[in-house]
This record gives sequence, structure tokens and C-alpha cells, in this order.
Amino acid sequence: MHRRVGQTVRSYMQEHQMHYVFTVVLFAMGIIFGSIVAGSLAQPQKQELFSFIQYFFLDLQEHGVPDANAQFQHSFGYYLKMVGIMWVFGLSVIGLPIILLLLFLKGMMVGFTVGFIVNQLKWQGILFSLTGILPQNMLIVPALLIVGVSGTAFSLRLMRTRFLFKKGEILPYFATYTATAAGMLAILTIAALFEAFVTPHLMQYVLK
Repeated sequence: MHRRVGQTVRSYMQEHQMHYVFTVVLFAMGIIFGSIVAGSLAQPQKQELFSFIQYFFLDLQEHGVPDANAQFQHSFGYYLKMVGIMWVFGLSVIGLPIILLLLFLKGMMVGFTVGFIVNQLKWQGILFSLTGILPQNMLIVPALLIVGVSGTAFSLRLMRTRFLFKKGEILPYFATYTATAAGMLAILTIAALFEAFVTPHLMQYVLK
């Protein structure tokens, strides 16, 4: 059983190797672009964003950790929408560039957030990023990349079978695509739990 699963995973990775390489490079470009944007902001914009961060820190120190249940619902709702949108766009050929755009924007958000915090807080920003941003993103980023690759692969397969008139059953690939999206949503649920119940305590510890 384990050998069969391992073979299936290896064959899947080999089949979609180029998709993963392209997607990872695209995501990395988003991170780089986001960090560049964070460093090139005008001073008034930097001051406004930094004031917001200071307010967040003060609120965390004075009022403690926010409601974890509400935070989990917010995070889970966001990830559910993200996976749902990517899954829907993967069902059509025209959705392919939109999936890639979403992954690029996610990378840009991560790069901008980390770049701005480190730029403003120096080594303290690095420590805050390692405790408040990195842990959950170690689950979030791979999960979203896998959903994105599955969506692009399924979209390209639709193109081959429907527009290039090549024979092939699409239903098994649809079932695999849907199961992959559901599995990654389960991982994102774990990330949302960590983000709601653990990350605020880590940030509070760093602030102290």
C-alpha cells in the first residue's frame, strides 16, 4: 500500500515537474517584487503603514490575544475562498492565467509584508517574521502552490481533450483535481488553526 502511494506520488511529481518549477519561480518573482515595492514606498506611506503596525503591537500588549475563534473563522474563510476560486478557474481554459496571477499576488503579499517589517524594524522585524509570519506560511504556501499546479494541469488537459480533439477520459482527472483541492484545504485548515490559536501567543512573547 505504502509502495503504491509512493509510486503514485513520484509519477505525479515527474509528470508535473515543469509546472511546479514554473509556479515556484512565478511565486518567487512575486516575493521579490513585493519586497521591492515595500522598499520603494514614499516616506509618508511608510509612516502610515508603520503607525498601523505600532497600533497592532500596542493593542496586543494592552488587550492581550484577540478572540481565537473569530480569527480562525476569518482565516479559514479566506483560505476557503482562495481554494474555491482557484478550483473554479481550473475548470476552464480561460482561468489558467488567473490562477497564475493569484499565486503571483500571494507571493507579492508575502514579500511586501516581510520586506516592510524587516525594513522598518531591522533584526526585530526578522524575529517577528520568523514567529508571526513564517510558521503558518510553511503550510499555506505549499498548499496553494499544489492547488495552483493541479488547476493549471487540469486546465491544460481540458485544452488538449476538448480543443485539440485528443481522446481521453476527463472524469478521473477531475476527481483527482477535486480531491487534491480538498486535501490542500484540510492543510490550510490546520494553518488557520495555528494562525488563530498559536501565532498571537508567539507574537505576544516576542513583544515582551
